[in-house]
Amino acid sequence: MMYVTRMRKPLFWGAAFVTLILVSSWSQSFGEKSRDRLPGIAPEKVAKYVHAVIQADRTIYTTHVVQRMQEKGITFAAEDWEQRNALPLPAQFLKYSGRLAAESGSGIRYGLISLWPIRSGPATDFERKALKNVLKHPERPYTGVVKSGRKRYFQAIYADRAVSKACVSCHNTHPLSPKRDFKLNDVMGGIVITIPLE
Repeated sequence: MMYVTRMRKPLFWGAAFVTLILVSSWSQSFGEKSRDRLPGIAPEKVAKYVHAVIQADRTIYTTHVVQRMQEKGITFAAEDWEQRNALPLPAQFLKYSGRLAAESGSGIRYGLISLWPIRSGPATDFERKALKNVLKHPERPYTGVVKSGRKRYFQAIYADRAVSKACVSCHNTHPLSPKRDFKLNDVMGGIVITIPLE
């Protein structure tokens, strides 16, 4: 039976009130302790996560969209893709997605740079040193803290490899390319990820 007698009503409501207060103060105390114990994610991990997503998206786009569509004769990728009703080049795909990420307000920026740039070379000594380092050690990113004005940023530069024939042929035939002997899986430059620290 689901009723409360007159005598038990105050006891029931009193117990319910005390339980509510205990649960409330426990969850508040637990929340405060959890916040104290759970530090923020290290910028190295954030960069690693962001790079994993960029790399996956870029590889899928390059190999399963651009290369596949070109091999089947359906469409092609071109630098002037908007005028020619074509697909953006894989580098342009990354550039435009990086621009959208920057406009999101998250503070994270990413893009491509190269020692043999068609468009974007290293902008700082840190980036130049990083590109030389990932060329020698492509299995690990080059990282550090950089300043821009009064703000500090964590920067990670990962090796950018030629993952498809489309990458190689584009760079080897582009009129602005200073290097024309890339092979599949060569390091062509770097994916630079910049994360605000403040």
